[in-house]
Amino acid sequence: MKIAVASDHRGFTIKGKIVGLISELGHEPCDFGTDSSDNVDYPDFAAKVARAVSKGEVERGILICGTGMGMCITANKFAGVRACTCHDDLTAEMSRRHNDANVLCLSADLLGDRLVNRMVELWLKTEFEAGRHARRVEMINRIEAEREK
Repeated sequence: MKIAVASDHRGFTIKGKIVGLISELGHEPCDFGTDSSDNVDYPDFAAKVARAVSKGEVERGILICGTGMGMCITANKFAGVRACTCHDDLTAEMSRRHNDANVLCLSADLLGDRLVNRMVELWLKTEFEAGRHARRVEMINRIEAEREK
């Protein structure tokens, strides 16, 4: 699976570790920056990943900033993107299982390396359950389509 990854300056160190983990798990990481810990604006990097997911250039995306929330808000502005800020194993798993989340947003300031690694691995391997949840995701898609008109 091709996975776009980006961060702001606060998530730069964790981003590098996640890129390595994605490769170890047999997936293809696409690093969309930032390339240092110099101060940058998170919406620029969230938009790069969300645009790639929206256009189908990558299957999924992972975004990292101080809290994960700013990246999530930005990513959800793009058609077809279902970004979730997750903070533990359960939220990471359920974002995939019930919401078919295609962008995982993480906090660089509030999560430790071991937890991030577990969450990323769990999020990448968890399948969408579909069933009653597919109907709800389709409802979200219709709401999004109405907004685009």
